[in-house]
Amino acid sequence: MTLTISSAFDAGNIRVVSQDGDRADLEIVKDHMSDFYQWFYFRVAGGAGREVTLRITNCAGAAYPHGWHDYKACVSADREEWLRVPDTSYSNGILTIRLTPATDCIWVAYFAPYSMERHHDLIASIAALEFVDYSSLGKSLDGQDIDCLTIGEGELSVWLYARQHPGETMAEWWMEGALDKLCDPDDPVARVLRRECTFRVVPNMNPDGSRRGHLRTNAVGVNLNREWHAPSADKSPEVLCVRNAMDEAGVDFAMDVHGDEAIPANFLAGFEGIPSITERQTRMFGLFSDALERISPDFQTRQGYEIPAPGEANMSMSTTQLAERYGCVSMTLEMPFKDNFDLPDPVAGWSPERSRHLAFSCLDALHAILPELKKANGSR
Repeated sequence: MTLTISSAFDAGNIRVVSQDGDRADLEIVKDHMSDFYQWFYFRVAGGAGREVTLRITNCAGAAYPHGWHDYKACVSADREEWLRVPDTSYSNGILTIRLTPATDCIWVAYFAPYSMERHHDLIASIAALEFVDYSSLGKSLDGQDIDCLTIGEGELSVWLYARQHPGETMAEWWMEGALDKLCDPDDPVARVLRRECTFRVVPNMNPDGSRRGHLRTNAVGVNLNREWHAPSADKSPEVLCVRNAMDEAGVDFAMDVHGDEAIPANFLAGFEGIPSITERQTRMFGLFSDALERISPDFQTRQGYEIPAPGEANMSMSTTQLAERYGCVSMTLEMPFKDNFDLPDPVAGWSPERSRHLAFSCLDALHAILPELKKANGSR
């Protein structure tokens, strides 16, 4: 049977450059109106029982070429269980993936995909619960809804939002875990969190980029996480509608969920360097980080991004903009595309399941600091 490669589906991305039997040279397609690219997701049909060699030839020009070192591609026969391809290598700008499919249809991806169809299934299941309120905060440039789920009735206003960068699909797997825990009627931590906090959860801030198979941008090539200082209806309505809703509801605690291509660890980035940073904000961020490190062996504080000097924060990013705008405790959670090298899993690497478990731990950490957070907010 002739090998067939395609990506004409929700979140798909690849271009076939050439093909010779069971060997194919491929290219990742750039985000529309942008030079960003790194996300790939495609189907390989007709290769059962034969060694297939897939070479992605334009990796040197990707957004984060250091992300290819020590990286292993993801593969699935049913689009539910995603495993790593051990024979993945990077050299001279080419990512080579060698595997022998067990079936005639397999899917290969940069990370386990979270399609818009799965997103809609998630929204439908959670919005149907009687203690959850659904709202559309606005429309994307392609006309898709920016879905928001409101859970809880407490005084603390907590915002959880993800996938500003659509190719960072582990962020919505994290969201799935967070929503499952928050909506569990028997979970004692969730019960307390729902009593003390009102959660507004935006599982996917970039539905257009998600459906189009983008790495980092929306329908017009805009990086949403560089728009928070001045979002606009024509370039970044996704950010504009979320920030407007935050202005109306207020923000006490916020977490922006992402993935990092290069660093093989889970870590937090904070709001150091904002003009009006306070001791209260810094202390609460430290308390949360310390609590999460105690609770989850998958989280660490040794590796992370460089901390900006005082007054030199990038105010176009959500975490810094929210901390400055609302005086809140805000943070960016980064998860790896590769694996957590401190606690590796050679079969699955970092995975949807581990992303979900980290979400459980993040909510446990929030619960652990609730008394201090309430006390600190009372002194604002």
